[in-house]
Amino acid sequence: MGAHGKRPLHHPVVARLLRPVYPYAVMMRAFFLWLSRSQRLKHLSSEFQPFWKMASRFVAGSTLDDAIRVIRQLNQEGLKVTLDHLGENTTNEQEALAAADAYIEALERIHREGVDSGVSIKLTQMGLDLSYEFTLDNVDRILQTAQRLGNFVRIDMESSAYTQQTLDLYEHFHKKYGARHVGIVIQAYLRRSEQDIRHIIEMGGNVRLCKGAYLEPPEIAFPKKSQVDENFKHLLDLLLHPDALKTGTYTAVATHDEKMIAHTKKLERERNIPRDRFEFQMLYGIRNDLQRKLAREGYTVRVYVPYGTEWYPYFMRRLAERPANVFFILKNLFR
Repeated sequence: MGAHGKRPLHHPVVARLLRPVYPYAVMMRAFFLWLSRSQRLKHLSSEFQPFWKMASRFVAGSTLDDAIRVIRQLNQEGLKVTLDHLGENTTNEQEALAAADAYIEALERIHREGVDSGVSIKLTQMGLDLSYEFTLDNVDRILQTAQRLGNFVRIDMESSAYTQQTLDLYEHFHKKYGARHVGIVIQAYLRRSEQDIRHIIEMGGNVRLCKGAYLEPPEIAFPKKSQVDENFKHLLDLLLHPDALKTGTYTAVATHDEKMIAHTKKLERERNIPRDRFEFQMLYGIRNDLQRKLAREGYTVRVYVPYGTEWYPYFMRRLAERPANVFFILKNLFR
């Protein structure tokens, strides 16, 4: 039950979002996204060991040592990594500074251990809810470290409430550090993404193209999966166009959808695109077979590996994204 005694899916805002199409699938997604924000369930999950055992399919562990072990194992299988220290929406500057310190430590450790991994950061974890200028300074500390060590930082995209600020901050750092050290994420389900992609191509940026994991109103995002898929292919066509390659644009194709992967391969063949101009990215614990198959075929495959104690919201979002993940959890609950 919500704070005002309403069931989460009967909340008026959620009800408006759920109206357009695919009510069952969207309601399931809304339900798990609501669960991801529940502080009570987050607390309970941390005390319920079987729940963590199920979540560990998608999370490397709670410590940096755990993460380094997973990175090394994936590297041995021919896979690259981007490391995510879990957490978001910090409520004070001390939390945000500590989060940036954790990333600096991770970059230093990656360098010392000689493993192949960059990092992915969320700006709300860096203090975006507190102050834009503070966030700039905090992220700059991470990027200074990445530049010094020859590494790379991907700025994740969050909900539409943060899209413009995230893009503004990315452009600031792209001008300062270049595409070798900083990249951005664009979500294909947002209606504005073509405009954003065209601007990033002009910049010669480094883009991770994904479908999108948040629940947005239809005025902002395409409500139908078929529409999102078509826009994903359209944006990919732009990113892998010869004009985009001329500007130095690099594309990370973030999908587990074999139709989108097949479309990428088709563009590669038809346009004779060098394989060092794009890569595939997938989530840790999802379609491991496909990750390794693509790596064996000679493609660069990068795995998004999260770690840390703030795993509960991330885990709930993975359940929201794919019904197959829910079936996996139910199966393990009854073992």
